[in-house]
Amino acid sequence: MERMKARTRIKICGLSQTADVDHAVALGVDAIGLVFYGPSPRNVSIERAAELARRVPPFVTLVGLFVNATEDEIRRVTQAVPLGLLQFHGDETPAQCAALAAAAGHRPWLRAMRVGPETRDAADLVQFANEYAAAQGILLDALVEGYGGGGKVFDWSLIPRDIAHRAVLSGGLNAHNVAEAIARVQPYAVDVSSGVEATRGVKDHALMTAFVQAVRAADATG
Repeated sequence: MERMKARTRIKICGLSQTADVDHAVALGVDAIGLVFYGPSPRNVSIERAAELARRVPPFVTLVGLFVNATEDEIRRVTQAVPLGLLQFHGDETPAQCAALAAAAGHRPWLRAMRVGPETRDAADLVQFANEYAAAQGILLDALVEGYGGGGKVFDWSLIPRDIAHRAVLSGGLNAHNVAEAIARVQPYAVDVSSGVEATRGVKDHALMTAFVQAVRAADATG
């Protein structure tokens, strides 16, 4: 029996407006990312996040993005916001990730790997994935100054098949290149933020729609 190709999951990150959350839900995305990192233009307060969460229906995962947060910060957020998944995007060690997840009631978590010039080959990515074996998945993003991918694409050829099945591909994705990314990497999921913004930090509904349509088209023809 021929094995069916898995559907590529879609996460749109950095939402901060109710209309954007509503549009993402209407598009059928799998996950919505909320940023809890003060320096980010996409940062939301706990109160705002709780308001946005109330608009999210069942079976759409709310993901909280944190950068070097303390256990107390994680605890305060998760007590008020029904996050289904934590995303650690800073310098957190495996032990720190486990402690932060425990402070959040043992929620599952992703660990972001920032892929840059010092990432020499696929073995580096495999080693990182093995070190964070307790993570539900590994989010691969581009290394730039500060934290976050900054809308930059990295060398997808570095990603080995060994980890693609648990990889969330991020970094510079948009409606124009996501099909190529899916064809080359075959990740479990794709994650977009700046690629669906016309203005930094502000989501554009037409770009959101185009991105989701491009992913669906890639799955249909892959």
